[in-house]
Amino acid sequence: MEKIGFIGVGKVGTAFGVRLSQEGHPVVAAMDIVPAEARRFAESIHGCHVYDTAQALADDMDFVFITTPDDIIGQVASQVKWHAGQTVIHCSGANSTAVLSPAREAGCHIGCMHPCNTFASIQQSLENLIGSKFTLEAEEPVLTDLKAFAASLKGSWMTLQEKDKALYHAAVCIACNYMYTVVNMGTELFRHFGISQKDATDACMPILKGTINNIENVGFPDCLTGPIARGDVGTIQKHIDALQEREPAFVPLYKALGMQTIPMGLAKGTLSEEKAEELRRMLTA
Repeated sequence: MEKIGFIGVGKVGTAFGVRLSQEGHPVVAAMDIVPAEARRFAESIHGCHVYDTAQALADDMDFVFITTPDDIIGQVASQVKWHAGQTVIHCSGANSTAVLSPAREAGCHIGCMHPCNTFASIQQSLENLIGSKFTLEAEEPVLTDLKAFAASLKGSWMTLQEKDKALYHAAVCIACNYMYTVVNMGTELFRHFGISQKDATDACMPILKGTINNIENVGFPDCLTGPIARGDVGTIQKHIDALQEREPAFVPLYKALGMQTIPMGLAKGTLSEEKAEELRRMLTA
């Protein structure tokens, strides 16, 4: 079997390395600019060894994952002297395989395998990776290898072209990272009536879980609830007035989100065109 090594063993690298090893793939090498991180990784995988440099690891491995921060992937790829026939993979959502062009020019097979998931800690990464949807960008024979990895991790996959990677990553960033932002903003407002953000978050967890459940089981646009879905123009005006008085910095985003919600209400069929036009005038005033 081909020997697999990881350069950069943070949350994503650790999740891939540990889980692939548990599924029988020969993960035998780790290197990180923080030696303690490499040791932590190696100690969690039987038969895995720590390498001092990326070059030393690459010299010995058949299959190399570069799971460093996104901005460093190209630097690693350009600094290592690769040998023909190796396979070099990165796991970035925003970067295409173009960042691995130095490895391709050396005769390597290259590819990208991005888990469409969120990784807040090592433990959460290990838990979340299994069953993920993996976005793959590669040519054969690497594409088959990456599909096999995804299947080992009990996941599914979709394939993208190089030109689509940045827009894809923007899409998942909006759906995931900016959800944190919106929930953070919403729960911060509770402080105006003497409730801590922690208590506000606890109060909102059922509705947040219900929202995710609706998205998963009902789907767009029918999962939409709330005043825009109902055409409650007066309620939206009350929101704007209250925000303008007590948290005016939130008003522009509130209006922008409302404008993006109107088409969903129309598509669901619960928002009339007449009410939608009232809302548009209010939200763009």
